[in-house]
Amino acid sequence: MQNFILPLILVVAMVFWMQRTQKKQQARQAEMKNQMVKGSDVITIGGLHGKVDRVNKADKTVDLDCEGVILTFELTAIRSVKNAEAAKPAETAATTDEKKANDAEEKKED
Repeated sequence: MQNFILPLILVVAMVFWMQRTQKKQQARQAEMKNQMVKGSDVITIGGLHGKVDRVNKADKTVDLDCEGVILTFELTAIRSVKNAEAAKPAETAATTDEKKANDAEEKKED
């Protein structure tokens, strides 16, 4: 009887740990897909890179703009999302720095 208890405890612990890990992964995927908005950069499970053109939550589909070609995918086909909001401040900061540099050059020329 004692030889049966230890393996049983190990199996129960492994099953519990695997379920917990899977729930965390599902929660991360759901959060990522909820953050998807027009302009977000995404990568599909097939490796296609594109920008979100439209998200249809009712049909659970997303339209991706891939260099001018609009493709429709299931939401489950999206592997990763990079939000457009995160990229905009960096672009704005770069644009501001470029403007300051241009202004400084103009003042030097005067």
